[in-house]
Amino acid sequence: MAVATTLEEFLESRKIAYEVVEHPHTNTAMRAAEAAHVPGDQVAKPVLLGDDHSYLLAVIPATHRLELDRLNQVLARSLEMLPEEEIEATFSDCECGAIPAIGEPYGVDVVIDPALAHQPDIYFESGDHEHLIHMRGEDFRDLMEHAPRAPVSHHL
Repeated sequence: MAVATTLEEFLESRKIAYEVVEHPHTNTAMRAAEAAHVPGDQVAKPVLLGDDHSYLLAVIPATHRLELDRLNQVLARSLEMLPEEEIEATFSDCECGAIPAIGEPYGVDVVIDPALAHQPDIYFESGDHEHLIHMRGEDFRDLMEHAPRAPVSHHL
């Protein structure tokens, strides 16, 4: 697959320059970073959450773990991890566990951890387990300009 169609069309419509980085099959963002020989703190790991209100994509570095209680406190919500079926339905053109760190093309709001704010380069899943999208950190921040920033993770 390489790049999910929804993501590819979104990036092209925004005229965002990116490259696709191929790597051996992996099952986590951190393993993808290792396999692609890129710094884990530059890999944006998405965590899809939901509550009675809506879905939310929390985007944190692959080297971090989401602090769900802190996120709920900051946003005054009751977000929970979603079952795989709901994730697959929302990101229907992506393989399970390989969703991109950009929610807009899928109609999902995003909150981003400021730990990603100053990275020169950003990598994230392309929709499968063998490819990462690589773009300039500045371009990623432009795509996320409307996403609130909140320190919702801690380094592993």
